[in-house]
Amino acid sequence: MIGIGAAATAARRHARWFVRDLFPNRPVVREVQGVRMVLPWSHRLPDYAPDGSPYGQNLVRLAALLAESAPPLTVLDVGANVGDSALQILHAADGQVLCVEADKAYLDFLRRNVGDDPRITVVEGLLVVDDDASAGSTAVRTGGTTRFVEGGGSDAMPTVSAAALRARYPSYDDLRLVKSDTDGYDVDLVPAIAEAWSDRRPVLFLEYDPHLTRLAGSDPLGLWPRLTALGYHHVAVWDNGGEPLGQTTTAQIADQAKALDALRPRRRKRVYWDVAVVHADDAAGRQAIEALVPEALPV
Repeated sequence: MIGIGAAATAARRHARWFVRDLFPNRPVVREVQGVRMVLPWSHRLPDYAPDGSPYGQNLVRLAALLAESAPPLTVLDVGANVGDSALQILHAADGQVLCVEADKAYLDFLRRNVGDDPRITVVEGLLVVDDDASAGSTAVRTGGTTRFVEGGGSDAMPTVSAAALRARYPSYDDLRLVKSDTDGYDVDLVPAIAEAWSDRRPVLFLEYDPHLTRLAGSDPLGLWPRLTALGYHHVAVWDNGGEPLGQTTTAQIADQAKALDALRPRRRKRVYWDVAVVHADDAAGRQAIEALVPEALPV
C-alpha cells in the first residue's frame, strides 16, 4: 500500500508535469548529474535523475570502465534524444559519440546541447533493420521519450540501416559501446547493429521493455537467441531506476525476464530493465560488468 506521504509527493509531481506539459517545448537550462544542458520543459529527466540518483549512471560508469581498458571510447547512441547520454559519457570518459535521433522536436535540443563539439556527430534519421524498411513513421512523444508508429506525417524522417550507418561513418568503425533506447524497437535494432559491427563485438546497452516491444510488434524474448547466435553470452541487469539486479547469460535470461510481465499488472508505471550484453570473447567487457553488477541475477 502506498503511504499518505508518498501519495502526496506523487500527486505534486504529476501536478507539476501537467503544467509543464502545457508548454512542452519551452527551453529550460538544467544541470543533471553534473552536466549542464538545455531541455524542453516537459522533459522528465531532471525528475528521474536528481543529484545522487543512480538513474542513467549505469551507462556512464560502464562507458568509463570500457574507456579505461582501451581509450578513446567509440560509442553509438541510438535514440540520442536531447544528447544527455552522450554528454554524460564524454564528461566521464575520453571518446567520441555517434548520435542517431529521428524526432525533430528533440533534434533541436540535441543540436543546442552538442554545439560544435568535434567529439559528437549527429545523424538525423530513423535507424532501421535493413534498407528495405518503410520510411513512413510518426513520432509519439511522452514525457521526454519518443516511440515511432507506422504512417507518414510531417515529422517523418529518412531511414538508415545499421550496415549503411557503419559505411557512412568510417571514423566510428572501431565501435566499443552501443546504447539503444528506442521504446520497444531495441529488440530488433540491437541485433542488427551487433551484426553490422560483428568483427568489433561492441558491448550492447539497451532498455529492455517487454510491453513496449509488443506494442512495436515484436517478441521481446526473440532478442536473446539472436544475440546468442552472434556470440554474446554475458548479461548485466539493472532495474529502471539504475539499481543493479544481477548477472546472467543470454541462455538463461529469457526465463528470468518473465518476472517483468508478472510485475507490470501490479504497477501503473513502466517496468523495464536496463541490460548490458557482452560477447563471450570480450574479457574487458565482462570485467566491466562484473565490477558494476557483481551478484548473480536471482532465478
